[in-house]
Amino acid sequence: MYTAAAPAQTSTLQGPSRQAYTLLRTMFTVAPVAFGLDKFTNVLTDWTNYLAPLATTVIPVSAQTFMYGVGVVEIIAGITVALRPRWGSLVVAAWLLGIIVNLLVLGSYYDVALRDFGLLVAALALNRLATAHGK
Repeated sequence: MYTAAAPAQTSTLQGPSRQAYTLLRTMFTVAPVAFGLDKFTNVLTDWTNYLAPLATTVIPVSAQTFMYGVGVVEIIAGITVALRPRWGSLVVAAWLLGIIVNLLVLGSYYDVALRDFGLLVAALALNRLATAHGK
């Protein structure tokens, strides 16, 4: 009868798992901060094009003012991932879900919604890795 020996927890958390954790933590720190800052400059794109009109009906401000708020939330989410990745990853996942819903309500940019779904899954993977690494 063959019984596999359980791998040492320490060695598992030092190799590929640690590398994946570091990559995801870095990406989910830098990207939200960078995209959040761009909401104030619109260098990468005109972010208001991605906003469903319903959003400014619910919160009666201009689309650009709404995007300023989005930028602040994204910057805070990125900083939270840097400081508390277990919680920050959940904030980012929830935020991405909100973006996906917004894009579905908008009725276009389905490719971006699908990409953001992949990012949401990666944020949840970061949460599991942060839990395993005690972060």
